[in-house]
Amino acid sequence: MTKAEIVNEVAKATGIEKVTVQSVFEASVEAIKGSIVKNEPVYLRGFGSFIIKHRAQKAARNITKKTTITIPAHDIPAFKPSKAFIAELQEQK
Repeated sequence: MTKAEIVNEVAKATGIEKVTVQSVFEASVEAIKGSIVKNEPVYLRGFGSFIIKHRAQKAARNITKKTTITIPAHDIPAFKPSKAFIAELQEQK
């Protein structure tokens, strides 16, 4: 599902104009991204959490050159679905 499809679905469900829904959706995404950049997790009850995962430094192999390289420690954004969301997915099967 694309952003445009989400905007269409929300506009249809709420009766709000697509332009308004799109600006609210974009502002929501920017707020989530801003919090993650500041290393603040975002919790959406019943949906899940947007969190930062820390990856430790590790050694990796370049098999074409037969060398070992070091991948430095880094942080990555991640999404962890809520238990209710996972349960709802399991019911669909």
